[in-house]
Amino acid sequence: MTDVNVEQCRRFLCAHRIGELQFAEHMQSIKFVIAPDGRLVAPVMVAMLQALETVLFVPMATLEDDDHMQLLVTLYQFNEQGPDGGLADKWRIYHGDPPDVQWAFLDIDAAKFQNAVIDGEAMMQDNPLIPIEPQVCTQLNRQTDALRTLALHHAHLEIAHPMLVGVDPLGYDVRGQFDIARIHATRPLIDAEDAIAHFDELLLEVQDQPHPAKAMPERDSQGEQNDS
Repeated sequence: MTDVNVEQCRRFLCAHRIGELQFAEHMQSIKFVIAPDGRLVAPVMVAMLQALETVLFVPMATLEDDDHMQLLVTLYQFNEQGPDGGLADKWRIYHGDPPDVQWAFLDIDAAKFQNAVIDGEAMMQDNPLIPIEPQVCTQLNRQTDALRTLALHHAHLEIAHPMLVGVDPLGYDVRGQFDIARIHATRPLIDAEDAIAHFDELLLEVQDQPHPAKAMPERDSQGEQNDS
């Protein structure tokens, strides 16, 4: 597995914040965020923590092999009131109120994507931009129209009130009312100045492009169109 392919797999994972977790004979949709050390974080059911084997399908199990990733994961519970509690807050920033009260890290043991198998450690990489993430989010959230434009062209989502909530070397996470849109960086981002400059570069690339034909309004958890 080459480094380029590992990056492609990580880009695919970073483009999604929802999946279906298989545990025992059950399948349940979950939303997750990515911790600074590359592990996944999600509110989970007790039965998920007790399962002997857990597989996360991203974004869902029913898609063709080329359109979803399978992650063999191990769940480790953590206390929201403990030192890792800030990750529960990060999840709320992305997704709102959690459906479950148990919190867990999902360590990636292995990943399968497009018939390739990737070691879990290669998928879990530190995010060196965490210290400057608040600075970048604060500055770029002043550019609401730009966020809306890039979410439209990169994620094909029409977001009425976009909010930048995360930055990592591979791109930017934009929250809508129901969805998270991923804006992909075309090169690795190295610091705050670079992240802000590249955002402007991406905007210039799409400003004169036509409205994406595949663009869809956000949909809520029941699949209803959001016209706000």
